Amino acid sequence: MNISLSREDIARLTDRIEAAQVNAKAIPKLTDDFPGMTLADGYAVQMELRRRWLAQGRRQTGWKAGLTSKAKMQQMGVNVPSIGFLLADMARPENSAVTTSDLVHPRVECEVAFVTKTRLAGAKVTRDEVLAATDFVVPAIEIIDSRFSGFKFDLPSVVADNGSSARYVAGGRARYADELDLDTLGVVMEKNGEAVTMSASAAVMGHPADAIVLLVSVLHELGEDLPVGSFVMSGGITEAIAVKAGDYVTARYQELGSVSVRFV
Repeated sequence: MNISLSREDIARLTDRIEAAQVNAKAIPKLTDDFPGMTLADGYAVQMELRRRWLAQGRRQTGWKAGLTSKAKMQQMGVNVPSIGFLLADMARPENSAVTTSDLVHPRVECEVAFVTKTRLAGAKVTRDEVLAATDFVVPAIEIIDSRFSGFKFDLPSVVADNGSSARYVAGGRARYADELDLDTLGVVMEKNGEAVTMSASAAVMGHPADAIVLLVSVLHELGEDLPVGSFVMSGGITEAIAVKAGDYVTARYQELGSVSVRFV
């Protein structure tokens, strides 16, 4: 990836993102001040944020894919999903209370999460290789939180903001991937007891494992791989639903059970 920002600019933008996330304060999108910012620049900021936080002793658990629907990729003019890193302190127990006071624009998405048993690396991993490397899959809810004012952003900015990563909740029951038709799983999201959206897992690039394929290829471009034991979220099956304090969300998955979270 060809980075156009100077080292000083990368540090300055990382400061902005870090402050927005830590203080839950909305900021203008980064390209307002850096209009020539590229996707590679966005990843340079994300990787610097990751470096800082790991140096502080925070522990990485895995990665997440975003922009995994074809319509969204076409809209953004890209042919790969965006990715972001997941840290252990972003995880919340199933059916627990998630605070909203330390979030800016909290929204929830239903996702299929993969847990790996072998390392995945390289530019041309296949779906079969992803499935063979998968220990099990679980249903998950991702709580995303764009830190940009008005929930308006572009691709370099959202990548710098770690793909809007905030919190995640895994639940339901773990299943081996070969026991399921992973591309035909139905899912319904309920908010406060009412169904608000539904879809099937094929909405994620036709097959959720294909999102992992492309995530590994992005990691390869960044000089990284997907280690054994990674928790990987494959992207939203449904659109993101806004939540606030007092809401209770349940995602019900065909074959995978349900996962719930409440907001305070």
